[in-house]
Amino acid sequence: MRELSILIPARNEMFLRLTVEDILRHKESDTEIIVVADGNWPSPAIEDHPDVHIIYHYESVGQRAATNEAASISRAKFIMKADAHCSFDQGFDRKMMETCEYDWTAVPRMFNLHAFNWLCKSCGNETYQGPTPTVCGKCQGTDLERKMIWQPRKGTKSDSMMFDKDLHFQYWREYAHRPEAKGPISDTMSLIGACWMMHRARFWDLGGMDEEHGSWGQMGTEISCKTWLSGGRLIVNKNTWFAHMFRTQGGDFGFPYEISGRQVEHARAHSRKLWNGGTWPKAKYPLSWLIRRFAPVPTWDTPEPVKGLIYYTDNAINEDIFVAVQRQLLSCTNGHDLVSASLKPLEFGHNIVLPLERGHMAMFKQILAALEASTADVVFFTEHDVLYPKEHFDFTPPKEDVFYYNLNWWKVRVADGLALHFKAKQVSGMCAYRKTALAHYAKRVEMMEKGEYSLRRHFEPGSYKPPKGVDEFTSDTWMSARPYVDIRHDKVLTWTRYDPKHYRNQVVDWTIADEIPGWGRTKDRFWEWLKEVTPGAI
Repeated sequence: MRELSILIPARNEMFLRLTVEDILRHKESDTEIIVVADGNWPSPAIEDHPDVHIIYHYESVGQRAATNEAASISRAKFIMKADAHCSFDQGFDRKMMETCEYDWTAVPRMFNLHAFNWLCKSCGNETYQGPTPTVCGKCQGTDLERKMIWQPRKGTKSDSMMFDKDLHFQYWREYAHRPEAKGPISDTMSLIGACWMMHRARFWDLGGMDEEHGSWGQMGTEISCKTWLSGGRLIVNKNTWFAHMFRTQGGDFGFPYEISGRQVEHARAHSRKLWNGGTWPKAKYPLSWLIRRFAPVPTWDTPEPVKGLIYYTDNAINEDIFVAVQRQLLSCTNGHDLVSASLKPLEFGHNIVLPLERGHMAMFKQILAALEASTADVVFFTEHDVLYPKEHFDFTPPKEDVFYYNLNWWKVRVADGLALHFKAKQVSGMCAYRKTALAHYAKRVEMMEKGEYSLRRHFEPGSYKPPKGVDEFTSDTWMSARPYVDIRHDKVLTWTRYDPKHYRNQVVDWTIADEIPGWGRTKDRFWEWLKEVTPGAI
């Protein structure tokens, strides 16, 4: 198995040999080149080399089909698609592979390639590359020749790219000024199709190039949407570069593949169907998630975040409470995505079963698994012994790096129906952007496995910063119009004390009551009350 296969679909490419020679000169790894001569034999010819393989088609099959064919022949760990008019940095292949994770698509920093000048042999005047001229613009001489330069134009670097609301590729130079665009490895919303790399197995996981688009067109949008919406990451590796020659001036210096206006519109229509229409079957997220991920994006209105619920249970709870809570939850979620994580199989939302021993570690791993499976932008944490009102899910977090807690809650004791409230943050009333919660719980589980975690110090995310806390995330609060109800029973992991003296810190808004606002009387009638508020569940 080789390390990298560079796939070059080539049609009417006068600089193909120079591109191949450039790669051979600058590669530092076990890298091969697979050229698809798509409709014409390379001219000038490519010299024989053990690292170069050529597939020839008498009639053109198209850029996408040629890319897929070359990828099907490769047995390398990575593949890189490259245009046939590019130059590369020394060791570009090694530098790219060193930092490319499995679900990433990586592109090098891009420069414009100054491939050649037109030289007038009569007066010595040189003009920048373009279609073949008929006369010298200075002396009107006709003795002209192509003078090769083959150097990147260092003032033309491009790191940030996007597509607009019509799914057309655009450069996005303003994004480069954002903090998240700094550093040697940074995200980009989209890419130009001239050069990109990923794991070969990942390429096929994503379905290869979608030939329903037609020969070419929308390639950058296709690769970027497949990468991001499947749960991966599209990055620019600024530790290395490639230089691309743009052939957009028409004549004998235009696009290598002929394509009609009808074919262009077909490619764009298919692209809109896949991404705007949400018909790509491998998508984990909708296109709106990607727009929010990079918001604000020029020409796009920032969509409202998609909300979802994660529900976790140890299955050790009274069956009547279990069913009542689930019934109530389904009645007020407004169709939001629901992922459940349990220790035994459960028909509730998208269920994930983790065969673990009941405890805090199991709970944290269940939360992490549910967060990984969720497709929502914003997630509400829901528990198997908590009744949530519809109003609880009306809240939308204003910031993406903050955990938010609903302080309007009451606890009710099963034994006597006594209700309790005081001001405190509870994970059962927490919501946050999924990526923030995912980062936190991945770190928390890692710390617990290493024995570095203390439950007493930082149970609620965002409550403390290191060294007491897990990370630098902060927290804030909100109050729903109606409270949520935390049912206290004999199988809870954390006990509730009904005396303020039993709490280490001063308790604020301590209230003992016979009833819960908006829910009715609970004192000495817990089971009757539960039947009333969740009719048909018991």
